[in-house]
Amino acid sequence: MTRSGRRRGRIAQVGAVVGVVALIAAGCGSGGGGSGPQDAGSWPPAGGRGACAVDKRENVPATMRDGVVLKADVYRPKTGVAVPVVLMRTQYGKAAAQIQPYRYRTPEWFASHCYLVVVQDIRGQGQSAGVFTEFGNDMTDGYDSVEWAAALPGTNGKVGMYGSSYVGATQWLAAISTPPHLTTIVPANTASDYYDGWTYEGGAFRLGFVEPWAMETIGASAAVNRGDTGTAKQLAADGTNYTRWLGFRPYQQFPPLHPGDPVIAPWFYDWVRHSTRDDYWKQWSIRDRYANVTVPVLNFEGWYDAFLAGGVENFTGMVAGGGSPEARAGQRLVLGPWDHLGWGRPGSGVTTPLLAATGAAGDSPINELMLAWFDHFLKGKDNKVSGQPVVDYFVMGANRWKSASAWPLPNTRWTTYYLSGNGGNSMLGRTGALAAEAPKDPQQPDRFEYDPLNPVPSAGGHSCCGASSGPQGPVDQFVVEQRSDVLTYTTAPMPGDTEITGPVRMTLWAASSAPDTDFTAKLVAVAPDGSTVNLNNGIIRAAFRDSLEHPTPIVPGQPYRYSIDIWPTSYLVKAGYKIRVEVSSSDFPQFAPNPNTGDPFGENTNTQVATQTVYHDPEHPSALVLPIIPAGDAGSSRFPTEH
Repeated sequence: MTRSGRRRGRIAQVGAVVGVVALIAAGCGSGGGGSGPQDAGSWPPAGGRGACAVDKRENVPATMRDGVVLKADVYRPKTGVAVPVVLMRTQYGKAAAQIQPYRYRTPEWFASHCYLVVVQDIRGQGQSAGVFTEFGNDMTDGYDSVEWAAALPGTNGKVGMYGSSYVGATQWLAAISTPPHLTTIVPANTASDYYDGWTYEGGAFRLGFVEPWAMETIGASAAVNRGDTGTAKQLAADGTNYTRWLGFRPYQQFPPLHPGDPVIAPWFYDWVRHSTRDDYWKQWSIRDRYANVTVPVLNFEGWYDAFLAGGVENFTGMVAGGGSPEARAGQRLVLGPWDHLGWGRPGSGVTTPLLAATGAAGDSPINELMLAWFDHFLKGKDNKVSGQPVVDYFVMGANRWKSASAWPLPNTRWTTYYLSGNGGNSMLGRTGALAAEAPKDPQQPDRFEYDPLNPVPSAGGHSCCGASSGPQGPVDQFVVEQRSDVLTYTTAPMPGDTEITGPVRMTLWAASSAPDTDFTAKLVAVAPDGSTVNLNNGIIRAAFRDSLEHPTPIVPGQPYRYSIDIWPTSYLVKAGYKIRVEVSSSDFPQFAPNPNTGDPFGENTNTQVATQTVYHDPEHPSALVLPIIPAGDAGSSRFPTEH
């Protein structure tokens, strides 16, 4: 194929992504919030069962300390030996048990390995009583449910927990409340803080995840629970047509969740109103309470997951400050080529073609490893799944698994590349360089205009919950990079294969004509034919440059030093490839566009256009710091179960 032919192909490939976002920006269009069609016959597989036959009892009641009754399905193995408990606390339906899309084995499968498995609906969801509010009851209810499960007949008193996303949050919220019989947890795809890295990131509202999820999923299911079928149907319909609503302003008046009287989802409007990391969010923060957690943790995360940074922080936070020697030594982190729902197996959710092309080497080992983990910590088997902190990570681009003893990796070479450019806002001024040496001579800054009503479309990234409803995964960036409000800075071709594994930091010296604005950074690998793949991205809201708790406005026209955390990645940049960083001020709908006014978040529809200036001179050395891993261990195409 000719170069022009490849270019046309890339335009066609990315055009669908950008086209959908254009509809969102216009406040119209339609889409689905689900994970796409599934081949129900291929998951879960039939093999691998244990020796125990299993009985199931539905809607077993557990009374919480305030008298509210929660309901669970209990899967009891037929054995005369006391067995451990495996507990899932879910807001997504205990009958579903997070089996689809192609994730966990069935509760009955785990029970066949001689565990008493309990799957419980949380308060105000499914069959459980009480009023639902996100995060609000899961510390006390988690504690009470663990202790109730540990006292069920036939148990040995040890409880492990598992589940993904919010079902990972129910584990951490239980663990920080320190129930005596909780022995280990296995959270997947979940965060360390429910402000930073869940609802907001760098001070920016995570629009593309939060609104569809609040409408079609938790808002609708809570309405079903309380018998409000009319609202449930309306929210399901609005969630299906979520692209229409992503363009609505102001957020405090978001119609689908009924801001008037009665408010059917007060928790959503609380999230918008509490737009800083204040006491509302701190009351549930995991990162502030690692010392409370005294149990080993097996963490699973994906490179393009919505909660990747928090999952990594949970590992490092527990290694450094867990509440017991066993907890600090018993931490393991698995990082794979996954988005929020797509765990590698064929059919595991709609994902991007580049991520699907990883193949069988990238399949999640979660079920087999989790079973071995429970065997070790709940049954005392010496199977070498734990004993010291371990990070198992998948190197994209090489399709290999590797392991390390810490995060960031102990052999990391922190390597700085400095932004350099020709200045201006023409095409020439938007295509700069990444240089190994800091600028020694004066350079003209680069400029672009950011219009909140015409934001840069999200093309892949880290979000939730499926690639059809949130911007996730690797996508060619060609179309996005043609915009006049996207600056690019690119290295020379790499002289040899270069592994980038770890967190990435962007130091950006920039000024804005507005009293508040956003700056974004995206790490990209560029192939010799010009095709690109986004590795990860980050954002900072200017007012939050120094503190998530106490934002301060900027002085228009004054340069500031911004630190942008580009979320972690692992990628083998092959010889001849280039490394690029894109700099802009929006990433929509992944993040709500900053209106540039400095007005309180979500209260009005005012916007203004901002002129952005990016500096890269001796006094303002904007730079990208990459975690380069020296060549050595080639890794394996098979996941390393034992260590």
